[in-house]
Amino acid sequence: MTWDITGMAAVANIGASPREIFAALCAGQESRTPLRAFDPDKYRAAYAYEIDDRPEGGGDIPRRATRWLITVVRQAVADAGLGEDLSQVPVLVGTTMREQRSVELWWRDGADVALEELHFGTALKAAFGASTTYTFANACSATLYALGLATDMIEAGMADTVVVAGTDAATESGFGTLDRVQNDVPDALRPFDATHKGMLMGEGAVAVVVQRAGTGGGRVHARVRGVSMNCDAHHATAPDPDGITRAVLDAYRRAGVRAQDIDLVMLHGSGTPRNDATEASVLRRIFDGAGTGPRMTAVKAMTGHTLGGSGLLSLVMAVLAMKEGTVPPVLGLADPIPEAAGLGLVQGSPAAGALAIAQIDAFGFGGINAVAIVEAAR
Repeated sequence: MTWDITGMAAVANIGASPREIFAALCAGQESRTPLRAFDPDKYRAAYAYEIDDRPEGGGDIPRRATRWLITVVRQAVADAGLGEDLSQVPVLVGTTMREQRSVELWWRDGADVALEELHFGTALKAAFGASTTYTFANACSATLYALGLATDMIEAGMADTVVVAGTDAATESGFGTLDRVQNDVPDALRPFDATHKGMLMGEGAVAVVVQRAGTGGGRVHARVRGVSMNCDAHHATAPDPDGITRAVLDAYRRAGVRAQDIDLVMLHGSGTPRNDATEASVLRRIFDGAGTGPRMTAVKAMTGHTLGGSGLLSLVMAVLAMKEGTVPPVLGLADPIPEAAGLGLVQGSPAAGALAIAQIDAFGFGGINAVAIVEAAR
């Protein structure tokens, strides 16, 4: 069984639409900026991948994650040719921080934030009449978990159309925690490069409309072949290669594909040494003997780690890569780590080729793993 992706939207530091983001990824220009949201003198890390929508003169404002969410949902349903009445359409939102930044601003500065505004469902109800909304706080895998539930809901006959979205704004508590626990101080997010030192936060939102095959009657961007997920609970932060391997192989089983069928892998690529080495080692074993193997890229090198929405953002970029026959490079990848030897990491400039099936990886703290398989619409 497959499920149609009929609408897409996204906003990130490098663009306000999927096309803008994809073009920026292909252009491969440095996108990190000096930290603006918080006082940089308090932290070792001095950079982030923030969306530039705060007032001039500095300072931060609440409910940015909610505003981006409403924007991408509106754009995705329009792209799918749907109206804005979502009273009968479930909306599933993946996130890591929810509106935690708004709570910080309320606590520190007395920002005007009502309790009900901390729940995305309140804004979705007001904007679209959405009566069925769920929020998933499954770390970095949240939106692929939401995508998996969307396909289950359609297969079970609970809905013919589901909106899947993700949103996160950088929070000072999250930024500060990373700043304290990472051994080195990253000045950029450099997945799979020998110079990688850790993760830096990004901001953004993303949404897709998923429909039962043939329901939309219009344009289909791509098709979801299968989504796997597990929580291996191996360690609070360290990834488990066995848990990741099980997630990848289960995704293949659900999608009815083999390793040699994969043309493109959108890597989790968090830029942390342990995660990069583990993901690369797992994929080397999985693709051993699978011919030339797929092309691979990691968008966090330009968007930063967009947290809960990162998996779905990678999926949207995979859809555009398959449409264009072009894979963006991994920005800053000059000296791949030894564990990545032999993998088809795209370096320097975009790689061209026919792409029919893509694998999207998302691996979060606590062993919260998810992998999606998406097929190009021909």
